Amino acid sequence: MNITRHVDLTSANTLALPCRAERFSAPGTLSALRSTLAKARCQEWPVTLLGGGSNVLLPEQLPGLTVRPALSQWWLSQQQGHVLVHVGAGVNWHALVMATARRGLWGIENLALIPGSCGAAPVQNIGAYGVELADTLQSVQVMEVASGQLAWLSAQECQFGYRDSVFKGAMADKVVITQLVLRLSRKPAPQLGYGDLAARLSPVPTPLEVAEAVCTIRCEKLPDPKVLANAGSFFKNPLISDDQAARLLRQYPDMPHFPQMKGQTKLAAGWLIDQCGLKGMRDGAFGVHQHQALVLVHFGGGDRHGLMKIASYIAVQVEARFGVRLSPEPRLINP
Repeated sequence: MNITRHVDLTSANTLALPCRAERFSAPGTLSALRSTLAKARCQEWPVTLLGGGSNVLLPEQLPGLTVRPALSQWWLSQQQGHVLVHVGAGVNWHALVMATARRGLWGIENLALIPGSCGAAPVQNIGAYGVELADTLQSVQVMEVASGQLAWLSAQECQFGYRDSVFKGAMADKVVITQLVLRLSRKPAPQLGYGDLAARLSPVPTPLEVAEAVCTIRCEKLPDPKVLANAGSFFKNPLISDDQAARLLRQYPDMPHFPQMKGQTKLAAGWLIDQCGLKGMRDGAFGVHQHQALVLVHFGGGDRHGLMKIASYIAVQVEARFGVRLSPEPRLINP
């Protein structure tokens, strides 16, 4: 068990928000994780769970113990014509996508270049280019914070929704995700209906070609967080009723919209923000990216208060014009 005191987490979140953890641990085995959690219980430290830091809004101070699982092994097995990928929570998500794509496995190639760790992927039910993690996830192994006991959850028990899961609801901060099992296939099954993805590929692409095309598109549209701090898409694409969508389409016939189940329509948050003339705006240390209105960027020297100020301003402008409320996608972690 290795617990370090007063650790700077500014570089541990892709928005580069200043944050200092009172105590920090990155256990690399299940037994080390169990011992770390037991120590926190014994000392009555509050526990904060941190993954790759790509989808969180950190406060300036995190009391107690911050735990970042470093379970970094992954392996393959066969099951009824599918290939199961068993992956530790600390594995880099993009690295896993590219490794499976090189092996000719279909299922997660559209999720290339999404930053963060595999353990954080189920929390948000990460998704891109018409594919979500829920499409391939078979089960999740978790460790209970209060007892150190391990349990397996099926995909159904994860209660996946759009950028949502049980890990943001009933199980928030109660379990540590330790392992995922993904169900991939060697049978070609490309999902190319999003944007111009199909136009960039041959008629019979490989998983690796799809993943590389997705990387190219993302690099064209999204800033590299290593160069300009950001958390990718800052707002969720809002879901509204079909009736409200119909009313908006009469006023804005070119509005991008995507019919969903249960009488709902998904709108493009970036388009809504762009129509309000906010692309490229800046307020102090934060701004809206000049090429992608859905991305808020941190130029340096700011804090979470400043970020939430500009996010609130954007949401107010969109709601005033369209009657649609935007919600942040990154998870707000409070001390």
